[in-house]
Amino acid sequence: MRIALVLVILVAIAAGVVEWANAAWDASGPPAVRDTQTVVLIAPGSRTHAVAQLLERQGVVRLGLVFEFDLRLRGLASKIKAGEYAIPSGTSMAAVAKILVDGKSIQHKFTAAEGLTSEMIWKLVQADPVLVGDAGPVPQEGSLLPETYLFTRGETRAGLLNKMAGAQKAHLDQLWPGRAQGLPLRTMREAVILASIVEKETSLPDERRHIASVFVNRLKVGMRLQTDPTVIYGLTRGYALGRGIRQSELDRATPFNTYVIAGLPPGPICNPGKDAITAVLDPQASDDLFFVATGHGGHVFAATISEQARNVAAYRAFERQAAPPESRQVEVNGRADGTTVTVLDPSLPKLPPAARRKKAIVRH
Repeated sequence: MRIALVLVILVAIAAGVVEWANAAWDASGPPAVRDTQTVVLIAPGSRTHAVAQLLERQGVVRLGLVFEFDLRLRGLASKIKAGEYAIPSGTSMAAVAKILVDGKSIQHKFTAAEGLTSEMIWKLVQADPVLVGDAGPVPQEGSLLPETYLFTRGETRAGLLNKMAGAQKAHLDQLWPGRAQGLPLRTMREAVILASIVEKETSLPDERRHIASVFVNRLKVGMRLQTDPTVIYGLTRGYALGRGIRQSELDRATPFNTYVIAGLPPGPICNPGKDAITAVLDPQASDDLFFVATGHGGHVFAATISEQARNVAAYRAFERQAAPPESRQVEVNGRADGTTVTVLDPSLPKLPPAARRKKAIVRH
């Protein structure tokens, strides 16, 4: 009789505990100690008991043992995922468990701007306080796709750089088969080289395909590209000069100086973005060989030396009105930077007829 009574009492107690645990499971949790949420980091391989005690220490749950008991009761103990979590103030244990089981970790952002060199991006990755591990060697110039990347705490620096390289390869693999016909580009690497020049020549999305067409036209007729960003890259590997380019530097024979070398430089001068890559694979149809700044943002384009001379004169007039003349160079490609103008040989070969294009590339 006594044994039966004891069993009844124990069953009643157990039922009460379960009922209390169920009530506690759905009840509001404690307020956050600071701000409106508490950030907790659950390391890989953490045991359920350790997780529950961590949450109690950080004020996410009131009683870690009750949380652990409820997790085991509901079969959730083995489903908790490692990660960094933001737990809102007053979250119930049921909601906390769902966050941990769903693995909804905090997403951190890393942004690499278009036009940065691989070394510049590498330094940013190396300095990021959330990423872990060493970044490894500086990636090949032009091999990374500048974008904003989301990652969770614990992502390695080398892993993020690999992700950026993979993103560029995927973008090129998608666009290359649908490139315009007749491009003077034999490989995807050459497309990236030209895209890196387009990236540095204009920041206006609407101009990229037109700028690309100028350089494509020059390559087709054997003209030198004659673009300042290649000169700067040959001098500083892409870092700002902090001054105008000297004539002696325009004349200096570096492997990247397109005033001196013919055709494309031996490699990219930065990491071009998606729009610049798309522009060189599907340039605007034009006969233009020159462009010059308007002074009001953007550029004006020309197909002949005489048209270019008029455009440069118009920029000169604007420059005289806007500010005192500065001792800077006007590039042969037509982007005005100063007070002297060098013109190309007027006996230019005629452009071949524009090739018929394949199906248009989808732009993103």
